[in-house]
Amino acid sequence: MEMGQYHAMYGKAWQAARRAYLLAHPFCAMCGKPLRGSDAVVDHIRPHRGDWRLFWDEANWQALCKHCHDSHKQRQEHGGYIGGCDTAGMPVDPLHPWNVMEVK
Repeated sequence: MEMGQYHAMYGKAWQAARRAYLLAHPFCAMCGKPLRGSDAVVDHIRPHRGDWRLFWDEANWQALCKHCHDSHKQRQEHGGYIGGCDTAGMPVDPLHPWNVMEVK
């Protein structure tokens, strides 16, 4: 299913569920910032790729600010980990290749 085909999934039922979810989860799950209006995104933790069951599974949802969704989350989905480093310069994501120890 291509991105344009997902359009039908995001109708009135989704908008109502989205509003209710954001009322119950008013902070970004990544940065902790309070969510406001169009800055709020209900993200599918595991991309649904057209799977209705996964699309409607609330355990697969998280509230994110637009910045985290459009930067960190997209980087994670495309690269497999979240970018960013601590004060020592080490990647903060435990799934980053530098943090994954090779077991021999």
